Amino acid sequence: MELEQIQPPVSNKLLVDYWSNDAEIHAFFDHVYNDEAFIARADYLQQRNYRTAELAQIIRGYMAPFGISQQTESHLQQLEQGALVVVGGQQTGLLTGPLYSVHKAISVILLAKEKRVQLNINVVPMFWIAGEDHDIEEINHTYTIVDAQTKKRGYSERSKYKTMASTTVLNQEALTQFIKTTFKDFGETEYTESLLASVLAHAQKSTTFTDFFSRLMNDLFKNHGLLMLDATYAPFRDYEKAYFGALIEKNEDIAYGVVAQEQKLAEVGYNKPIEATENNANLFYVKDGERFLLERKDTHFRNVLAHVNFTKQELLQLANETPQALSNNVVTRPLMQEMTIPVLAFVGGPGELAYWATLKPAFHTLDLQMPIFAPRINITFVTRQVQALLKQKNMTVADVLDSKIDTKLADFIETIRDDESRQFIESMQQQLQVQYEQFQQQFQQRYQLNDLLEKNMNYHLRQFQYLQAKIEQQNIEQHGVAIRQYNTLQAQLYPNKGYQERVYSPYVYLNEYGEALIDELLSLQMSISDHHKIVYL
Repeated sequence: MELEQIQPPVSNKLLVDYWSNDAEIHAFFDHVYNDEAFIARADYLQQRNYRTAELAQIIRGYMAPFGISQQTESHLQQLEQGALVVVGGQQTGLLTGPLYSVHKAISVILLAKEKRVQLNINVVPMFWIAGEDHDIEEINHTYTIVDAQTKKRGYSERSKYKTMASTTVLNQEALTQFIKTTFKDFGETEYTESLLASVLAHAQKSTTFTDFFSRLMNDLFKNHGLLMLDATYAPFRDYEKAYFGALIEKNEDIAYGVVAQEQKLAEVGYNKPIEATENNANLFYVKDGERFLLERKDTHFRNVLAHVNFTKQELLQLANETPQALSNNVVTRPLMQEMTIPVLAFVGGPGELAYWATLKPAFHTLDLQMPIFAPRINITFVTRQVQALLKQKNMTVADVLDSKIDTKLADFIETIRDDESRQFIESMQQQLQVQYEQFQQQFQQRYQLNDLLEKNMNYHLRQFQYLQAKIEQQNIEQHGVAIRQYNTLQAQLYPNKGYQERVYSPYVYLNEYGEALIDELLSLQMSISDHHKIVYL
């Protein structure tokens, strides 16, 4: 395994600006990402009180069914004693979802290790599982590569209700079929049999999407002590009672602040990532496993579909007595995270960076400081097959990520075009058109044939076009191996015109490299930076 780091093509202005020293985006955060910020943030956290002993027990209770490794237990004990935390999070996904979930976990672990040494204090890695998310259609599938093309593979079971991932029960038969079909697409390697058996065993023990996700993530990162916690875990909801109260008490101020900040973000040239509104309560009401977004109207919090209409006092009482009936959204989740966990840094992707840029007033409304935002590591995996193809085509990974493969393929197709047959067909067309014109001139006085002649000529022209298309198709088929190689590079490195990490599951590469993949990745000299990581397997 080898590591290369490149400057990626500019694809996200906000992220590029975040890495610069003097961009306007820094005014939207409390910290610039540098060593001094980590020292200041650690000092700030150590002056505050967190219920870390209680939090550690909650995390231990959540992770116990999945197995607590020696390293995980060590981190739990450190958290009990007041360790700071590097947090990253993601909604659940089948086979852990797209690679960026694993990239976040890797980023969290590496950053926690780095800051433990630099700050000379205990810093532990944690993954916040957004099991409360209810967009099941976004997480019920994965992608594989079939015949040099990206192929979508989905879990067949559907529900008419928008239940949360943590309460959506899996159909074991459908899940097993999904896993087997997906692994068949991966192809057989020396690692397939044991890897498939392991995934199926985890699946059989899983009840919900979140269960399955947690078991797989714990299996992948157990040697590195990654702490995990599902936002919907009942003991954690109880732990959050007072903090829900704060979100309700300051609800209007939070909403107004986010709307104003998002407008400022747009004014300096960025998009509005949330499209926030002043009457959004930024809290969900949970009913029978479904989430309903609450709207604030005067002094009431309501949702018509859920048939609820709470006064402020009633909602505060609900938060205190039944906190499981409440759930956070993109605005209040970071606030809840800050109130419940001593967050040294939050690791997120470009989308999260955008909406975090709207939250500074919300943090300050609650007398909180924004944690340091750490952009997650981006990785592209390059298999041995792909390395050989790149060498053969005289291309680099950077070329493919910069969409140069489209030009390469077009140039290749141009070189194999049969100009001789094309010219011959064009000559036949010209001759036919001349003969039609001569026929018309000679017989137009005798017969009314203009419409018929035009229709007849167009028919023949279409036949010539059909003949040309068939010749080109056969010509391409004769060079199918070479064209397939270009398509393979595209599908492997830049599928659907996007990074690999947004499409494929890590199991594509675990099947190729083996279950040691994660451990070896974490042994590489990687750190969070503005460089894209290329890992040659």
